[in-house]
Amino acid sequence: MDYKLQKTSSKDAFNYKYLLGKLFPYIKPVLPRAITNLIIAVPLGLLDGVVAFSLKPYLDYVVNGNPEHTWTVLGYTIPSQAFLAAVIPFGIVAFALFQGILKYASNYLTDWTGQKISLSLKKDLFKKLTTMDPQFFDINSSGIVLTRYLTDPDTASKNIIDMLKNFIATFFGLIGLVAVLLYNSWKLAIIGVTIMAIAITPVTLIRKRIKKVSNATMVVGGNMTTNFNETFSGNKIMTAYNLQKDQNEKFDKQIDEQFHLAMSLTKRVGWMSPIMYFVCSIGIALVMAYGNHLILSGQMTAGSFASFVTSLLLLYKPTKTLGNTLTNLQSVFVAMSRVFELFDINPQIQSPENAKTLNGLNSSIDFENVNFEYEADTPVIKNLNLHINKGETIALVGNSGGGKSTVVSLLPRFYDIKSGSIKFDGTDIREFSLGSLRDNISFVFQDNFLFSGTIKDNILMGNENATDEQVQKVIEMAHLDELAKSLEDGLDTYVGERGTTLSGGQRQRVAIARAMLKDTPIVVLDEATSALDNNSEAVVQKALDNLIQNKTVFIIAHRLSTIQNADRIAVINDGELVELGTRDELLQIENGKFKYLYKMQFKSKVNV
Repeated sequence: MDYKLQKTSSKDAFNYKYLLGKLFPYIKPVLPRAITNLIIAVPLGLLDGVVAFSLKPYLDYVVNGNPEHTWTVLGYTIPSQAFLAAVIPFGIVAFALFQGILKYASNYLTDWTGQKISLSLKKDLFKKLTTMDPQFFDINSSGIVLTRYLTDPDTASKNIIDMLKNFIATFFGLIGLVAVLLYNSWKLAIIGVTIMAIAITPVTLIRKRIKKVSNATMVVGGNMTTNFNETFSGNKIMTAYNLQKDQNEKFDKQIDEQFHLAMSLTKRVGWMSPIMYFVCSIGIALVMAYGNHLILSGQMTAGSFASFVTSLLLLYKPTKTLGNTLTNLQSVFVAMSRVFELFDINPQIQSPENAKTLNGLNSSIDFENVNFEYEADTPVIKNLNLHINKGETIALVGNSGGGKSTVVSLLPRFYDIKSGSIKFDGTDIREFSLGSLRDNISFVFQDNFLFSGTIKDNILMGNENATDEQVQKVIEMAHLDELAKSLEDGLDTYVGERGTTLSGGQRQRVAIARAMLKDTPIVVLDEATSALDNNSEAVVQKALDNLIQNKTVFIIAHRLSTIQNADRIAVINDGELVELGTRDELLQIENGKFKYLYKMQFKSKVNV
């Protein structure tokens, strides 16, 4: 399935049996409560007809009854008019109280089961999300991901139980009300039910319209969330460059688009409710006209007619709003379809069957005729051949955007190559399990991401089973001991989202300590000091020197001062390996690429 979430089709939005079947495993754990809730909905619906039914005896026997008529109850003679005048109002109150208790129980069970289903869906979706490879996150914005993985499950799961409950309550309510209609007058019942059937016919026209608008609304909502995320994360850039107006205009445009989509749905669907009101009013008018004839001809009592009209009004009430109800219901199924589409997206990079386990590096790493492209027919790495010995430090330099970071991203299979092979000790990395492959590689990036939590939490991500002695050792080797001592809570200091409470150099040293604790045979330093000032760089460089001892190391750097100790230097320009050798060998190449870079950075200090 396509990685791009904006291209969602909700292809199964009308396949209700399929969707409910997919949802059932999440309903199953809460099935007893869900069934109890649906059972409660039956009397809850049937009780709607109690008030209407009680009007007949009240009007016929209390208002228009014979005051001399008596009933004998337990040996006591009671005037029927007085008895019913007392019992019916209190009976209505008792039924209302009973119905209120049932509604409370039903609402509680609806929220409980809906929340449980939604949380289970979110857990599985999050597990699915964590298996996706970097290309998935490159293609999709944070807003679309949040909308699809958090909002859609809520819409799909929380509302489906409520919808089913309301459907059952309404269905049995209609049965009860139709029974009251038939009890009072089967002739008038035929008129009333026929009109209702005519009124709900247009509902079949709305489904596809809802699907299209719902998908478009999801995309706009995701874009709005992305805008919020970018405003939050990029607030300093926004302020420094006075981009507030641009951000506001972008958000205003998204709000307007959301408004137009909402109004589009109203134009396409909103006409149904007025039509249903109009058709239902015709039904009521016909019932009143013919009912008047039945009363005058003695075929129907005033009480029966009042009971009938009340039942008919209650019957037509859900019918009048059926358009909105089915709009909401179809939106639930559209969201449900989008949710289960997410489960159909599989990571393109997976462990092979019968995968081998990588246990360290014994001899070498080889790039053999490697070609790679992010987008079809747009080569990024071109026929790369490179041999790296175990324990060797190799630096990758070259023009900006030339493919240096891409080369090292291929090692842990963040992306898969188009052709050629990358081999560890002669074995293609695609033959290893992803877990064991990545367990053997550590990364220190230019902007190392720290998760919300403590400094120690972030370091322990390198090895969650590390002892306190091991943690203390890497703290010292990463030159974090003075920082830990200067903080009131030491290593238990909360670093905040993205680690923004620490300086750039401090974040780098936390990342280095994390990589040290992982203790892998292969280390990748991707612009690890380029964003630091000279003082911070000096401290971080000492920590890096400790990290790379006895490791096979890839260093990506624009600052050539950071690769002085590299065993060899590979110059990669526009995805091609153009030069390879030691620093001194490359400086001897007349008009060489590395020599040119070296002159540009050290022209005031060297004459080569």
